[in-house]
Amino acid sequence: MTYCLAINTNQGLVFCSDSRTNAGFDNVSTYSKMHAFIWPGNRMLVLLSAGNLATTQAVLKRLNADLEQAASANLLGVLTLHEAADYVAMVSAEVQKQQSFRDASGGTYEATFILGGQIGYAPPETLLIYAQGNYIHESNEHPFLQIGEVKYGKPILDRVIKRETQLEAAARCALVSMNSTMRSNLTVGPPVEVMIYARDALNGGRRFT
Repeated sequence: MTYCLAINTNQGLVFCSDSRTNAGFDNVSTYSKMHAFIWPGNRMLVLLSAGNLATTQAVLKRLNADLEQAASANLLGVLTLHEAADYVAMVSAEVQKQQSFRDASGGTYEATFILGGQIGYAPPETLLIYAQGNYIHESNEHPFLQIGEVKYGKPILDRVIKRETQLEAAARCALVSMNSTMRSNLTVGPPVEVMIYARDALNGGRRFT
């Protein structure tokens, strides 16, 4: 299981993810679920992943390959976060289809993503991309998104997080949310990664492990 979350405040963005992968009690390892794409002064994008590890790795490989090959669709060429979400959703759907063709056992290859960041000086955004390819925006009333094991860490976010929440306070709340989840579900575990991005900085923000 996985737990990732993103918070969008007036001051900027906070991303938080665990790193545990679990294929049974005797097969536990770690893998980063936070992936940053930074072009200083132009855009910063962060992709959080949950679900089938083979699918998420294949999606990331395709995103990077499209950048290296200057494909007609890539994360540097999109003009908005919504265009970026459409592109990631398309890649994810193609990868899931390919994975299912290779496996006749009928296993699930679904993956979900949170895509967040800022392109130019458009307002920062976060979007939750479902396995089916559709996506949603965070709400003004509850400006955060979660994927994976969401139920244990949600109450603190509901109580604390608002648009006007200070960025540092939002980061602390994200860590409390993650801690609550790790204490309640052993398949979510360290190392924990946190990124704090100040609005309009257009850089890599501050990243902690």
